[in-house]
Amino acid sequence: MLILHEKFIVDEKGKKTAAVLPYAEWKKVAAILEEYEDICAYDKAKSRASRPVPFKKAIKKLKAARA
Repeated sequence: MLILHEKFIVDEKGKKTAAVLPYAEWKKVAAILEEYEDICAYDKAKSRASRPVPFKKAIKKLKAARA
């Protein structure tokens, strides 16, 4: 479990408006979020009904898209 040592910035009324984390903790949070995004993208791609594309055909399509 990730333990955060956040500090909050508040406005004149005492309402929290932002959070500040030590840089090392922020890097861990960012890495976790990036991994989560990758997992979501993978799950989305796997849920689509699609047929495999032969490697040569895929390369041809990629080259055509770049031109």
